[in-house]
Formats: sequence, structure tokens, C-alpha cells
Amino acid sequence: AQTLAETGAPPERICLEITESALMHDLEHSIQVLRSLRDLGVGIAVDDFGTGYSSLSYLKRLPASVLKIDGSFIAGLGRDERDRAIVESVVNLASTLHQSAVAEGVETRTQVDVLTEMGCPMAQGYYFGRPVDASEIDRYSSAVDITPTEPIGLVEAHERTR
Repeated sequence: AQTLAETGAPPERICLEITESALMHDLEHSIQVLRSLRDLGVGIAVDDFGTGYSSLSYLKRLPASVLKIDGSFIAGLGRDERDRAIVESVVNLASTLHQSAVAEGVETRTQVDVLTEMGCPMAQGYYFGRPVDASEIDRYSSAVDITPTEPIGLVEAHERTR
């Protein structure tokens, strides 16, 4: 709250990512802290969803706004029907819980096509671009339109960043 007040950063533009395993060290305390952050307007993303403790009972208690689907499931899209079933289930679960799903580790056009087909709203990975050093952020963000004014598909987002 203090940092938001000092910087004037809009809380809705901030999303804290936390791994499932980090949440589990002290679940009750984690839930309390995350609810406080959510009440400030900060988004909460559960990172690496599906690889750790993935209990539906704790998922319903967490004030998460985003489920980040682990790249180990994304890797098999287009080749492994089990990975497709898991990813599609998480995308549908997130939607039903009024959360967003983000596919991590997207590296191929096939993965993008499958994710688009199943309605996954967001993705990240080398297909879209390599990580950018902090010293390059200003140059990169001024050269690329990263804030579209209308919803776009995953492939369109990639084309805009080329």
C-alpha cells in the first residue's frame, strides 16, 4: 500500500505472481496477505499451476485473478491429448471461476493455434519474444505497441510485436 501511494502506480496494472509451493508454506497467512493485496486492487496470479499442490479446495479460497498454466503442459500441445485435456480443463476452470488463464512456455505456432482454439486468453513464451534485460525495457516498450486498445488473439499479439 505504501509503495502504491509513493509511486502513484495504478494497482490494477500490477499483478503479483506467486507459486503454488510458496503459498503452501503458511496457507492461512498467504490467503490473508493476498486478500489484502486484492482489496488494494492488485491482481494475484498463481504461477506454475498444476505442478505442485493444485488442490481445488485451496484454489477456491485463494483470491487469485490469474492461473498461469505451467509450461510442462503446454509443451505437449499438438502431440499429447492428455496435455491438451489438462490445459483445456484449466482454461475452462479459470473462466468458470472468473479468473484469467495464462499459458506459460509457448514456443511454437502449433501451441498458439491449440491455445487459441480452446479459448486461452493469454500466453507468454519464446514464441512471442525472448526475455528483455531491464536496461532495454524503455527502448523495447517504445518500439512495440504493447497496449492494444481492443482484444486481440494470441497470433495477432505476436504479429504486433515483430
